[in-house]
Amino acid sequence: MFTGIVQEIGKIDSKSSFGKGFHFTVSADAILADAVIGDSICVNGVCQTITALDKKGFCFDSVEETIKKTTLGSLGAGQQVHLEAALQPQSRMGGHFVLGHVDTTAIIQSVTMAEGNSIIKISYPEEYAPYLTHVCSIAVDGVSLTVASLTNTEFTVSIIPHTWQNTIFPAKKAGDLVNLEFDILGKYVHRMLTLRKPSGKISEAWLKDLGY
Repeated sequence: MFTGIVQEIGKIDSKSSFGKGFHFTVSADAILADAVIGDSICVNGVCQTITALDKKGFCFDSVEETIKKTTLGSLGAGQQVHLEAALQPQSRMGGHFVLGHVDTTAIIQSVTMAEGNSIIKISYPEEYAPYLTHVCSIAVDGVSLTVASLTNTEFTVSIIPHTWQNTIFPAKKAGDLVNLEFDILGKYVHRMLTLRKPSGKISEAWLKDLGY
Protein backbone atom coordinates (compact mmCIF):
# COMPACT_ATOMS: atom_id res chain seq x y z
CA MET A 1 0.00 0.00 0.00
CA PHE A 2 1.14 3.54 -0.78
CA THR A 3 0.06 7.12 -0.05
CA GLY A 4 0.57 8.88 -3.38
CA ILE A 5 3.41 11.06 -2.08
CA VAL A 6 6.31 10.82 -4.54
CA GLN A 7 9.60 10.09 -2.76
CA GLU A 8 11.95 10.21 -5.73
CA ILE A 9 12.05 10.72 -9.48
CA GLY A 10 13.79 7.79 -11.12
CA LYS A 11 14.97 7.24 -14.68
CA ILE A 12 14.42 4.22 -16.95
CA ASP A 13 17.86 2.92 -17.89
CA SER A 14 16.80 0.02 -20.05
CA LYS A 15 13.77 -1.91 -21.24
CA SER A 16 13.73 -5.39 -22.76
CA SER A 17 10.91 -7.73 -23.67
CA PHE A 18 10.09 -11.15 -22.28
CA GLY A 19 7.05 -12.86 -23.73
CA LYS A 20 4.38 -10.15 -23.84
CA GLY A 21 5.86 -8.26 -20.89
CA PHE A 22 8.89 -6.07 -20.26
CA HIS A 23 11.93 -6.09 -17.99
CA PHE A 24 12.96 -2.63 -16.73
CA THR A 25 16.03 -1.28 -14.98
CA VAL A 26 15.64 2.03 -13.16
CA SER A 27 18.17 4.45 -11.73
CA ALA A 28 17.28 5.51 -8.18
CA ASP A 29 19.00 6.49 -4.98
CA ALA A 30 17.23 7.54 -1.76
CA ILE A 31 14.26 5.22 -2.17
CA LEU A 32 16.53 2.17 -2.04
CA ALA A 33 18.09 2.92 1.36
CA ASP A 34 16.32 0.03 3.09
CA ALA A 35 14.91 -1.82 0.07
CA VAL A 36 15.31 -5.55 -0.46
CA ILE A 37 14.51 -7.87 -3.35
CA GLY A 38 10.81 -8.74 -3.26
CA ASP A 39 9.68 -5.35 -1.94
CA SER A 40 6.77 -3.60 -3.61
CA ILE A 41 7.50 -0.26 -5.23
CA CYS A 42 5.11 2.16 -6.92
CA VAL A 43 6.25 3.19 -10.42
CA ASN A 44 4.05 5.91 -11.95
CA GLY A 45 1.20 4.63 -9.81
CA VAL A 46 1.72 0.94 -10.61
CA CYS A 47 2.64 -1.51 -7.87
CA GLN A 48 5.63 -3.56 -9.04
CA THR A 49 8.08 -5.96 -7.36
CA ILE A 50 11.81 -5.31 -7.05
CA THR A 51 13.53 -8.29 -8.69
CA ALA A 52 17.13 -7.05 -8.39
CA LEU A 53 18.90 -3.99 -6.98
CA ASP A 54 22.24 -2.39 -6.26
CA LYS A 55 23.47 1.03 -5.13
CA LYS A 56 22.57 2.58 -8.50
CA GLY A 57 19.04 1.31 -9.00
CA PHE A 58 16.68 -1.62 -9.26
CA CYS A 59 14.88 -3.91 -11.72
CA PHE A 60 11.25 -4.93 -12.10
CA ASP A 61 9.20 -7.02 -14.51
CA SER A 62 5.82 -5.96 -15.92
CA VAL A 63 3.64 -8.80 -17.14
CA GLU A 64 1.18 -8.68 -20.04
CA GLU A 65 -1.84 -7.78 -17.90
CA THR A 66 -0.03 -4.78 -16.39
CA ILE A 67 1.10 -3.61 -19.82
CA LYS A 68 -2.49 -3.76 -21.09
CA LYS A 69 -3.93 -1.68 -18.23
CA THR A 70 -1.20 0.94 -17.66
CA THR A 71 1.22 3.24 -19.44
CA LEU A 72 4.31 1.24 -18.46
CA GLY A 73 4.53 -0.37 -21.88
CA SER A 74 5.02 3.05 -23.47
CA LEU A 75 8.02 3.92 -21.28
CA GLY A 76 11.46 3.94 -22.84
CA ALA A 77 15.09 4.40 -21.81
CA GLY A 78 15.78 7.90 -20.57
CA GLN A 79 12.24 8.65 -19.37
CA GLN A 80 11.62 9.76 -15.80
CA VAL A 81 9.13 8.05 -13.47
CA HIS A 82 7.54 8.67 -10.07
CA LEU A 83 8.76 6.33 -7.34
CA GLU A 84 7.30 5.55 -3.91
CA ALA A 85 8.24 2.79 -1.50
CA ALA A 86 5.51 0.78 0.22
CA LEU A 87 3.93 2.34 3.31
CA GLN A 88 5.27 1.29 6.71
CA PRO A 89 2.90 1.14 9.74
CA GLN A 90 4.75 3.94 11.55
CA SER A 91 4.84 6.31 8.54
CA ARG A 92 2.86 9.54 8.36
CA MET A 93 0.13 9.29 5.76
CA GLY A 94 0.26 12.52 3.78
CA GLY A 95 -1.94 11.49 0.86
CA HIS A 96 -4.61 8.77 0.69
CA PHE A 97 -4.70 4.98 0.42
CA VAL A 98 -3.10 4.08 -2.93
CA LEU A 99 -2.90 0.39 -3.78
CA GLY A 100 -0.91 0.70 -7.00
CA HIS A 101 -3.67 -1.14 -8.87
CA VAL A 102 -4.39 1.12 -11.85
CA ASP A 103 -8.04 1.29 -12.88
CA THR A 104 -7.59 2.87 -16.29
CA THR A 105 -5.45 5.15 -18.39
CA ALA A 106 -6.63 8.64 -19.31
CA ILE A 107 -5.65 11.47 -21.64
CA ILE A 108 -4.39 14.90 -20.59
CA GLN A 109 -6.48 17.54 -22.36
CA SER A 110 -4.60 20.63 -21.23
CA VAL A 111 -1.95 21.96 -18.87
CA THR A 112 -2.37 25.59 -17.77
CA MET A 113 -1.29 27.97 -15.00
CA ALA A 114 -3.71 29.80 -12.69
CA GLU A 115 -2.80 31.93 -9.66
CA GLY A 116 0.53 30.19 -9.16
CA ASN A 117 -0.86 26.66 -9.41
CA SER A 118 -0.73 24.31 -12.36
CA ILE A 119 -4.07 23.03 -13.65
CA ILE A 120 -4.25 19.72 -15.52
CA LYS A 121 -7.48 18.74 -17.25
CA ILE A 122 -7.89 15.01 -17.86
CA SER A 123 -10.52 13.11 -19.81
CA TYR A 124 -11.48 9.65 -18.57
CA PRO A 125 -13.91 6.83 -19.50
CA GLU A 126 -17.46 7.70 -18.38
CA GLU A 127 -17.92 4.29 -16.74
CA TYR A 128 -15.68 5.51 -13.90
CA ALA A 129 -17.75 8.65 -13.18
CA PRO A 130 -19.40 7.12 -10.05
CA TYR A 131 -15.98 6.97 -8.35
CA LEU A 132 -15.34 10.72 -8.53
CA THR A 133 -16.81 13.63 -6.62
CA HIS A 134 -15.76 17.21 -6.00
CA VAL A 135 -12.56 17.47 -3.86
CA CYS A 136 -12.15 13.69 -3.70
CA SER A 137 -8.71 12.08 -3.85
CA ILE A 138 -7.33 10.46 -7.00
CA ALA A 139 -3.93 9.03 -7.88
CA VAL A 140 -2.56 10.32 -11.20
CA ASP A 141 0.61 8.49 -12.21
CA GLY A 142 0.88 7.53 -8.55
CA VAL A 143 0.55 11.07 -7.15
CA SER A 144 -2.22 11.76 -4.63
CA LEU A 145 -4.17 14.76 -5.95
CA THR A 146 -7.52 16.41 -5.28
CA VAL A 147 -10.24 16.76 -7.89
CA ALA A 148 -10.97 20.48 -8.32
CA SER A 149 -13.80 20.22 -10.85
CA LEU A 150 -15.39 17.45 -12.86
CA THR A 151 -17.95 16.26 -15.35
CA ASN A 152 -18.84 12.68 -16.24
CA THR A 153 -15.96 12.55 -18.73
CA GLU A 154 -13.40 15.12 -17.53
CA PHE A 155 -11.85 16.39 -14.31
CA THR A 156 -9.21 18.91 -13.31
CA VAL A 157 -6.55 18.82 -10.60
CA SER A 158 -4.79 21.88 -9.22
CA ILE A 159 -1.14 21.15 -8.41
CA ILE A 160 0.73 23.28 -5.88
CA PRO A 161 4.27 24.48 -6.74
CA HIS A 162 5.98 22.03 -4.35
CA THR A 163 4.31 19.00 -5.96
CA TRP A 164 4.91 20.44 -9.43
CA GLN A 165 8.62 20.87 -8.75
CA ASN A 166 9.07 17.39 -7.27
CA THR A 167 7.23 15.30 -9.89
CA ILE A 168 7.46 14.68 -13.63
CA PHE A 169 4.29 16.69 -14.29
CA PRO A 170 6.20 19.68 -15.79
CA ALA A 171 7.05 17.44 -18.76
CA LYS A 172 3.41 16.51 -19.36
CA LYS A 173 1.45 17.96 -22.25
CA ALA A 174 -1.92 17.63 -23.97
CA GLY A 175 -2.33 14.18 -25.50
CA ASP A 176 -0.14 12.36 -22.97
CA LEU A 177 -1.51 9.25 -21.27
CA VAL A 178 -1.53 8.92 -17.47
CA ASN A 179 -2.43 6.13 -15.06
CA LEU A 180 -5.50 6.64 -12.85
CA GLU A 181 -6.39 4.88 -9.61
CA PHE A 182 -9.67 5.93 -8.02
CA ASP A 183 -10.08 6.08 -4.24
CA ILE A 184 -10.61 2.56 -2.90
CA LEU A 185 -13.15 3.82 -0.33
CA GLY A 186 -15.33 5.29 -3.08
CA LYS A 187 -15.17 2.04 -5.02
CA TYR A 188 -16.31 0.00 -2.01
CA VAL A 189 -19.21 2.37 -1.31
CA HIS A 190 -20.30 2.21 -4.95
CA ARG A 191 -20.10 -1.58 -4.90
CA MET A 192 -22.20 -1.88 -1.74
CA LEU A 193 -24.86 0.49 -3.02
CA THR A 194 -25.00 -1.33 -6.35
CA LEU A 195 -25.50 -4.72 -4.70
CA ARG A 196 -28.20 -3.39 -2.36
CA LYS A 197 -29.90 -1.21 -4.94
CA PRO A 198 -33.72 -1.58 -4.84
CA SER A 199 -35.72 -2.55 -7.91
CA GLY A 200 -36.82 1.08 -8.34
CA LYS A 201 -34.87 4.32 -8.03
CA ILE A 202 -32.67 5.07 -5.04
CA SER A 203 -34.80 7.10 -2.64
CA GLU A 204 -34.13 9.16 0.47
CA ALA A 205 -36.10 6.67 2.56
CA TRP A 206 -34.06 3.76 1.22
CA LEU A 207 -30.79 5.53 2.06
CA LYS A 208 -32.06 6.28 5.60
CA ASP A 209 -32.86 2.59 6.06
CA LEU A 210 -29.22 1.83 5.26
CA GLY A 211 -28.04 4.33 7.83
CA TYR A 212 -26.95 7.14 5.49
